[in-house]
Amino acid sequence: MEHPAAKRRCGPPGGGGRPEGPGLGAAAEGGGGRAETLLDLSAKRVAETWAFEQVEERFSRVPEPVQKRIVFWSFPRSEREICMYSSLGCHPPEGERDSRVPFNRGLQLLQSGAVDRVLQVGFHLSGNVTEPASPSEPERSFHVSISFDRCKITSVSCACGSRDIFYCAHVVALSLCRIRNARQVELRLPISETLSQMNRDQLQKFVQYLISAHHTEVLPTAQRLADEILLLGSEINRVHGAPDPTAGAGIEDANCWHLDEEQIQEQVRQLLSNGGYYGASKQLQSMFNKVREMLRMRDSNGARMLILMTEQFLEDPRLALWRQQGAGMTDKCRQLWDELGALWVCVVLNPHCKPEERALWLALLKKWNKLDVCPLEEGNYSFDVPGATVALQPPSVPSAEILHKGSTSITNLEGWVGHPLDPIGCLCRTLLEPCRTDHEGLSLCPDVAAEGKKKVLYQHVPIPCSPGAGTSYLALALEVALGGLGQQRALPEGLYAQDKVVRSEEQLIALLDEMELDERLVQVLRKQAALLLAGGPFSGFGEVVFRESVPMHTFARYLFAALLPHDADLAYRLALRAMRLPVLETVMPAGDILHQNPLDSMMANRFPRWFILGHLETRQCELASAMLTAAKGDPKWLHTVLGSIQQNIHSPALLFKLAQDACKTATPASAPSDPTLLSISLELGLQVMRMTLNTMTWRRREMVRWLVSCATEIGVQALMNIMQNWYSLFTPIEATTIVAVTGTTPATLLRLNLAFGQRDELCARARAVALQCAMKDPQNCSLPALTLCEKDHAAFEAAYKIVLDSAATAGMGHSHLFTVARYMEHRGLPLRAYKLATLAFSHLSIAFNQDTHPAVNDVLWACSLSHSLGKSQLSAIVPLIIQSVQCAPMLSDILRRWSLPPPGLAALSGRRHAAKPPAAPGLDKAPLCQLLEAAIAAYVSTTHSRLTHISPRHYSEFIEFLCKARETFLLAPDGHLQFGQFLDNLKQTYKGKKKLMLLVRERFG
Repeated sequence: MEHPAAKRRCGPPGGGGRPEGPGLGAAAEGGGGRAETLLDLSAKRVAETWAFEQVEERFSRVPEPVQKRIVFWSFPRSEREICMYSSLGCHPPEGERDSRVPFNRGLQLLQSGAVDRVLQVGFHLSGNVTEPASPSEPERSFHVSISFDRCKITSVSCACGSRDIFYCAHVVALSLCRIRNARQVELRLPISETLSQMNRDQLQKFVQYLISAHHTEVLPTAQRLADEILLLGSEINRVHGAPDPTAGAGIEDANCWHLDEEQIQEQVRQLLSNGGYYGASKQLQSMFNKVREMLRMRDSNGARMLILMTEQFLEDPRLALWRQQGAGMTDKCRQLWDELGALWVCVVLNPHCKPEERALWLALLKKWNKLDVCPLEEGNYSFDVPGATVALQPPSVPSAEILHKGSTSITNLEGWVGHPLDPIGCLCRTLLEPCRTDHEGLSLCPDVAAEGKKKVLYQHVPIPCSPGAGTSYLALALEVALGGLGQQRALPEGLYAQDKVVRSEEQLIALLDEMELDERLVQVLRKQAALLLAGGPFSGFGEVVFRESVPMHTFARYLFAALLPHDADLAYRLALRAMRLPVLETVMPAGDILHQNPLDSMMANRFPRWFILGHLETRQCELASAMLTAAKGDPKWLHTVLGSIQQNIHSPALLFKLAQDACKTATPASAPSDPTLLSISLELGLQVMRMTLNTMTWRRREMVRWLVSCATEIGVQALMNIMQNWYSLFTPIEATTIVAVTGTTPATLLRLNLAFGQRDELCARARAVALQCAMKDPQNCSLPALTLCEKDHAAFEAAYKIVLDSAATAGMGHSHLFTVARYMEHRGLPLRAYKLATLAFSHLSIAFNQDTHPAVNDVLWACSLSHSLGKSQLSAIVPLIIQSVQCAPMLSDILRRWSLPPPGLAALSGRRHAAKPPAAPGLDKAPLCQLLEAAIAAYVSTTHSRLTHISPRHYSEFIEFLCKARETFLLAPDGHLQFGQFLDNLKQTYKGKKKLMLLVRERFG
């Protein structure tokens, strides 16, 4: 947008002196380290603050040298503004450059000598910028024009046709050329001054030559203007003077940097239409950062750009859609609206703005607020919302119960930290602004995308006319931040609002971390900490807090670290007071903690729902860990912190993490361990075991192993204590397979460095634990108990008796009994293995169709074992097999295995060359004849069962089954005859299945 050209009079020029000599300009610029002249000093000031039209009106005659110096100094002198309007951020020239950024590209063009034919005529700068040839494009030259006024670029034009919110690289190159090489740029007064020095013939020649050079472009306009001038009553003759585009802006014209409003609106509109993409949100955030930069530099375009962006945000079609559907905004959109609101806070609180500007902004904000699509701030901060008053009232609780549960009502439900307008953050950053020692200034709003922030140095700046002696802006900023963070406030509704509370708190604490606490700030810190402890219901550190109030864990951790070197007692008292998490205390009373599910710390139907409870519990754990670490070597504070942890932390996972961290802190690699902290670590681990005993988690085994190692670090007595009290800490399987076993491994015994008597006592305790566990859970603990008691005969016999008793009383299933039986055979006790196998058969039942039963291999192993032991054992197990197994193929397999020589006896006879191998037992004699009859009967029964519901697609499978049945029938002396009678019976009974019977006749006759 270009300002209208200023009107200049057509009479003689105001100046009457000679044109300035060539040497005056160079001398007047103060180059070469020389002091500036009074003329330059005055011209600088006038060029910054007065429009040139105002200068001409104020003084009837302005000498030409003075005009030239004013024109000279009216061009911007700092590259910072050029950079601001040609890049997303302010990049110093010596920094790393991205060629895609217009500022960096323009700097490259200038340094490569691409700028030439630079001419300044009054308040207009022009020149040519040449783009070098590239593989895809030839060399091109672009004409650039720049208008400026009062050290601001007011309009730009470039032949490249680039349309963007930033200046193109060619405008940047020409601007930097004028700033860096001001003395080499040819300077002329406004064209009206030159024209006023010409006579009639010169003016006519000038006009004719101008028309001749550009007749195709300006001839119609020139003829129209000539006609109007020749017409005496025309409007052009009634106006005094004529416009001059090189004379700068008029007195009434706004003095601001050139900003392409249409491009800003178009770009915001396009980015909002792509709001679901990460890149769009990032670019909008960059535009917000640009507004911040303008506000920081007191550029009026900051508010102007923000107005344009706000209007486009309100035209977002998604707002109406969300309102119709009753749906909330997406999180990305809420973040952008929050940023928009925070920037408006900065704009309206700007102390340098004019009253008329503030009035305009107020009118706009009221107008936008009346729009139906204007979104409400999440968290019911407006009490105009229907039902808000009722919804925000805390639940009615009797006074006695309030005191018992540690609850109270909050006078101010609207928290300062996390508020959409961020009052504490804005005020704190405003107070810190004059205290910075660098020259970058402080952003009024935090840049959440900024990375690699450097440590900021602040200094005390006294507050003028302050009542307190020595009060500084820095101390006041610290006081404001501490007061805001320590306010007792209700947690707002909704995930986004709650997450914003957390983010705002972390940003404020990050700001506090940048301050280096000197003696004055430490005094403020101690005073405010004491006030927070005694603050009553207004303080989050008061003795009584509302159950829905925001916890103080993160803030308390900062206070603890900051106060600890100066006032340890105050630091611990604050941190211990902040360990509370009232919402969990009221949901799970202290007496019922161990009887609740500790992993589910959220109550279903509470108001509001604590979406960030997991994050808050983690911060609570971090605060506790900081106190434990700091209290190392101080038993008094260690036990006090332990009591607070046991009372306030209800998450087993976090308690376990605390226990692990404490153990690491207590046992450094290069220093002696801290016994008190180690015992506290063990105590926390024991509490975790008790809490999760009845609510098993996938980390239980890890927790149990860690507890044993922690007890080992403390000593043998701690290890024996957890073994003695295993029933309240571990399940039987954990106590047997992990605690008892790990506690007696060679590595553990070596680590404990015990005497022989202590080793025996520890091993005896472990065996006693194993036997107790075997009695309580024989199925899972019998085998581990037997393994652990192998070296002690009495204990081993006791464990074996437990197995027998459990088998007799159905305390163990067949699979566990078979497992123990195999263990006994492996141990060289085959008779005990046989005994346990026979007991297992009493609990086993394999149906006719369970060919793949899990116990198949166990049954075949037991049969092989009895076969190898002798005929008496074989005779005793056959009735058990017949009773437990109805599967015909399995019975046939057993028969075939028994028809071979026993494996044990065959090997024995192979070593005795004189002895003859014993013959396999006959199938026509007991006990195998009974098994054969059972197998044949099983085949008959299974055949009838299969034929009841057989389908044609299973016919071939059935024929194969009959083939296996015939092989079993033929093992009997009259098997051929029995099988024939069996087939005849099938043919007669199932003669209706003609196709199947035809297949039977084809195969078996």
